[in-house]
Amino acid sequence: MTQPVTILGAGIVGICTAVSLAERGVAVRVIDRGAPGQETSFGNAGVISPWSFIPQSLPGTWRNIPQLMFGAARPLSVRLGAWPRMLPWGLHFLRNGTEQKTRQAADAMQLLCAPSVELFARHLSGTGHDDLLRDSMYVHAFRNGSRANLGALDYAIRREKGADLELIGADALRQTEPALSSEFQAAILIKGQVRATSPGRIAQVLADKAQRLGARFIKDEIRAVQRIQAGWRITCTQETYESEQMVLAMGAWSMEVLRPLGIKLPLMAERGYHVEFPTPEIGIENSVMDVDGKFVASSMESGARFAGQAEFAPIDAPKDPGKQALLTRLAKNAFPGLNTAAPQFWMGRRPSFPDSLPVLGELQDQKGLFVNFGHSHYGLMMAPKSGEILADLLTDRRPNTDLAAFAAERF
Repeated sequence: MTQPVTILGAGIVGICTAVSLAERGVAVRVIDRGAPGQETSFGNAGVISPWSFIPQSLPGTWRNIPQLMFGAARPLSVRLGAWPRMLPWGLHFLRNGTEQKTRQAADAMQLLCAPSVELFARHLSGTGHDDLLRDSMYVHAFRNGSRANLGALDYAIRREKGADLELIGADALRQTEPALSSEFQAAILIKGQVRATSPGRIAQVLADKAQRLGARFIKDEIRAVQRIQAGWRITCTQETYESEQMVLAMGAWSMEVLRPLGIKLPLMAERGYHVEFPTPEIGIENSVMDVDGKFVASSMESGARFAGQAEFAPIDAPKDPGKQALLTRLAKNAFPGLNTAAPQFWMGRRPSFPDSLPVLGELQDQKGLFVNFGHSHYGLMMAPKSGEILADLLTDRRPNTDLAAFAAERF
């Protein structure tokens, strides 16, 4: 390679790809309009788990859609402008809700999720910021105790793959998470994982590490990508770059690059929200999911964060201010002692395919153009392994696994 590998996108996926390439001695430059890791990567719930490999579409999901959209928690919403694309995407999503397809997706997702804790620990080693990871359980809390069923497909798959799960009742749940409402009657504990106390700061720390290893981060807006004889020309607002090999890791914005090349993929911008309270006056010991409300509560460096919602909308639509009041109400119901003063409200855009799997690898008939996006709800935990796979491909090390499940051509 006579030119640096150019990574488009400085979210956690692009950053981890840069770290993995730089560790292999490859020259790298990363281009993004914003600061590294401060867009979608910044605001997630911080769960880093080897066991979060269950896709979003499960058998029977279709039955829950009315409750998800119109129930008290309303975790699912669709803006008017998104419906024309949402209808075919949603039908594709629901067709994936069979046991066979769930298991196939879980097998593929496990490849990316299983080493997440180990790889993040390795990446953070030597940075002085190992404390950004905390040992944790994932507490799935149920108000209706009869719904906490270890035999359900999602938990059964985890157990088959070696997860340490425990079903507990109300008394044990009070001991595990004392601040949680007494309305919760049972929980399933998923053990053997960690939580990030500041996903945004992890991204910054790893970007700094990549730079120390020689990677160059460029703040510029990408305007167009064009195929040239020697590879690719990247036209930005301030400058134009050329690269033999390029990695597209722009998350929900990736299709803005691919559409002009005639490439069509069913990617949707699935927006997530969080509300964070800087002086919560309660402790949240683990990552806690309110199964009814479909949100995750976690203690961060900056306060108690409550992250959730799946809103499908045009990518440039403004955030819905009503989500702040909704998430605040849900948080207060789940944690009655929570101090909700001075809330910080945030929205990000998840890049979601209907099968919950990203696209990884070199595009057919587009020599030198590699893709690494579409990680849906799982971007934080899938990022390190996705970066390792791309670094292997770019340095001609053939991964010891079948990557067909992540091929763009599957669509």
